[in-house]
Amino acid sequence: MIQIREERPQDIAAREALLHACFGASRFAKTSERLREGRLPAEGLALSAERQGRVVGTVRLWHVEAGPDRPALLLGPLAVDSGLQGLGLGSGLMRAALARAERLSHGAVLLVGDAPYYARFGFDPRLAEGLAMPGPFERERFLGLNLRAGALDGATGLLRATGALDLLPIPAFADEAAVARRRAA
Repeated sequence: MIQIREERPQDIAAREALLHACFGASRFAKTSERLREGRLPAEGLALSAERQGRVVGTVRLWHVEAGPDRPALLLGPLAVDSGLQGLGLGSGLMRAALARAERLSHGAVLLVGDAPYYARFGFDPRLAEGLAMPGPFERERFLGLNLRAGALDGATGLLRATGALDLLPIPAFADEAAVARRRAA
């Protein structure tokens, strides 16, 4: 049986190993990572999927500002153990994360991802049309979801990271350039 639950401190190493297996070191070069780097995920919105005591899935949401004075969340990364892909665990993590975000009164979620996959959860590229990422990104993969009616309507501007800073050590799988950038900040 797989349990989706809040991430625990003891999940960190397993989560990082899972992300490394799914995305490799190139994940540290993505613009989305710049918005997450050095920050804690939004409270209550870091989830782990556990099977027989092992972390087999993860998803986290992060505070951002979607234009001036417009709070939102940035979702990612979403990862599932390769041996369990195609069984609905990714969808389960997404539904759990979005339900929690809505229950915690967040208004909107943004992400960079596969539009056909995320459309099933209500994500739409039109909701992110007026927004930009602070670095290179694939416009057609930049998607938004209103959890509260109209939350992203008319949103314009550059996404900006907000939320609590992370004072924990840098993950073991970070590449040297990412480590140097984080330490210089």
